[in-house]
Amino acid sequence: MIEPFHKQLCIKTQCQLLSISRASWYYAPKGDPPLNLQLMRFIDEPFIVTPHYGSCQMARWIRRQGYHVGHHRVRWLMALMGLHAIYQ
Repeated sequence: MIEPFHKQLCIKTQCQLLSISRASWYYAPKGDPPLNLQLMRFIDEPFIVTPHYGSCQMARWIRRQGYHVGHHRVRWLMALMGLHAIYQ
């Protein structure tokens, strides 16, 4: 909806007319860092075998594989993947 090369309206005015911030116009998404994608693969593989692992146990398992990761990050990644521990 915003025309960057409009002759009469600058980007600032166009953003004001549309009620959006200029920062949202210039924002470019960065995507997931490669480490998160690798950790998601590390979470997915053992979760198939041990679906009763929660975020704390999964974080311990990943740390044993040589990665420095906390259970909060693992919890966030598991939630992002839609994985929840199955309680026995």
